[in-house]
Amino acid sequence: MEREKLGSRMGFILLSAGCAIGIGNVWRFPYITGLYGGGMFVLLYLFFLVAMGVPVMTMEFAVGRASRKSIVKSFTELEKPGQKWHLNGYLGMAGNYILMMFYTTVAGWMLYYFYQMLTGKFTGKDTQQVAGMFQEMLDSPLVLVVVMVIIVAVGILLCSLGLQKGVERITKIMMAMLLLIIVILAVRGMTLEGGMEGLKFYLLPDVGRMKEVGIMETVTAAMNQAFFTLSLGIGAMAIFGSYIDKKRTLLGESLNIAVLDTFVAIVSGLIIFPTCFAFEISPDMGPKLIFITLPNVFNHMAAGRIWGTLFFLFMTFAAFSTILAVFENIICCGMELFHWSRKKSCLMNLVILIVLSLPCVFGFNLWSGIQPMGADSTILDLEDFIVSNVILPIGSLCYLLFCVTRYGWGFDNYIKEANTGDGLKVPKWIRIYVTFVLPVLLIFLIVQGWIG
Repeated sequence: MEREKLGSRMGFILLSAGCAIGIGNVWRFPYITGLYGGGMFVLLYLFFLVAMGVPVMTMEFAVGRASRKSIVKSFTELEKPGQKWHLNGYLGMAGNYILMMFYTTVAGWMLYYFYQMLTGKFTGKDTQQVAGMFQEMLDSPLVLVVVMVIIVAVGILLCSLGLQKGVERITKIMMAMLLLIIVILAVRGMTLEGGMEGLKFYLLPDVGRMKEVGIMETVTAAMNQAFFTLSLGIGAMAIFGSYIDKKRTLLGESLNIAVLDTFVAIVSGLIIFPTCFAFEISPDMGPKLIFITLPNVFNHMAAGRIWGTLFFLFMTFAAFSTILAVFENIICCGMELFHWSRKKSCLMNLVILIVLSLPCVFGFNLWSGIQPMGADSTILDLEDFIVSNVILPIGSLCYLLFCVTRYGWGFDNYIKEANTGDGLKVPKWIRIYVTFVLPVLLIFLIVQGWIG
């Protein structure tokens, strides 16, 4: 069976960026930017994005493109006889499934809120009632199961149409709409009365605020955000590397994707900060901001129902672009491991993903007594911790060591693959940095994540 390929370079960039752009860009980036001194944090974030995220991304793409396989088989294809790098493939595969065990639920929340905004369910509600509506949604297993099943079923259906006709085509449309909506919303936010104060808070570097929180804490938070925003370490990028030709070098493409991801994160702040300041709300509320505070804000805004509907449509697209990319990785793994057809892999995974997503859904209602990480924690918190603090950083470290040490694929093979084609080349001098400095930074991140 001949391996499918992406139809265009634009498809590859938008798919990879879609995988990287997720809910974290929208609620996490503005929230921690506000917390860690605004513009100062943004500068540090951009530095670490280029210093840590982009090199590892080129490695993940290189392994995918050289092997022409998904995460489960890519290491087997490139490792030397008797080596055990392929075990990382199974860790990555587990990471894809655990990520989808909670991401499908949160994407369902976005979809439900989009429906509620569209149908005017929030109109005329006061602050307490809006907070009550969020709790009502979480308390209802039926609502959460229905929206989760819709998300999984639509994602699997689109993947079943094939790589070019399904995943690539839909992602292009969705990403174009996402970028258009986010720009419209940002312009609206910045033109609100009092919105400029929010912009100053967000974008002007404030060393004083950074010192208050702690310089080391700010540096670590920037490193964390820069690294995790790109969804590296579980082969979700490698799969798209395996679908592209060798016309372009991988550093240039990785930078394009990082730029798109950062654009969405920064523009999300242009929506959230001016809006919060215009309505005198603290922007450091994390998830509550999205589901309780912003619906209230839209209620008090002229044509608020339209702006609210657009906002939750954007949030649904941001979540769904990640889901499509990770589903494609999961389905491809099934095809390669068990020699299933695309249709069979889709059907099997439809059932598997719905069943695996149920604990997260029930963790808010039927199983709310299970608090795996201490008081008030949920099953979602545990799943998120396993992916974000264990599998992503360890998987990324494995990709890094595989590409730079002679015990793996080796630096020469990596740089030859990364530099094949036209575009920006990975410089030879980077060898010392990626072999001795970058692994230390990654180990620091892993330890910080576990201590924190």
